[in-house]
Amino acid sequence: MEIETITDNQKLRSAKKIKKMFGHVDYRDPPEMCPIRHIMSLATDKWSILIILNLGFFPILRFNRLKRYIYGISSKVLSERLKVLEMDGYISRTMYPEVPIRVEYQLTEFGHSYLQRVLEMAEWSEKYSGQIMANREKYQKGLG
Repeated sequence: MEIETITDNQKLRSAKKIKKMFGHVDYRDPPEMCPIRHIMSLATDKWSILIILNLGFFPILRFNRLKRYIYGISSKVLSERLKVLEMDGYISRTMYPEVPIRVEYQLTEFGHSYLQRVLEMAEWSEKYSGQIMANREKYQKGLG
């Protein structure tokens, strides 16, 4: 008689969730291979995650301050990401009719619920970063 481990149970639960999500997908038809791909790719790119994290830390941010907090992002990319995040409901944009025009961004309730998942991933990444770096080093030594 085999003893099931916690990891075995996690694998089984994961497989069931994946089957529930993708069991109806015909994998012979590549465009429909992953029905959530276009949504996940927009919400999980590095810039969107950094925007979400910053808006989680600072409840309201203006464009230039947000740009300052996200090292390396261009104004064009920030503007594009903000539009997509607003369109999908993660953030709200408030424009004030002043001179110059003031625009502020903040997370919506939906955005806050997503922030919780992002924080779980960030905590997981932090917990296992040493192991990941060791795995990379081991892999690179094996290739050399």
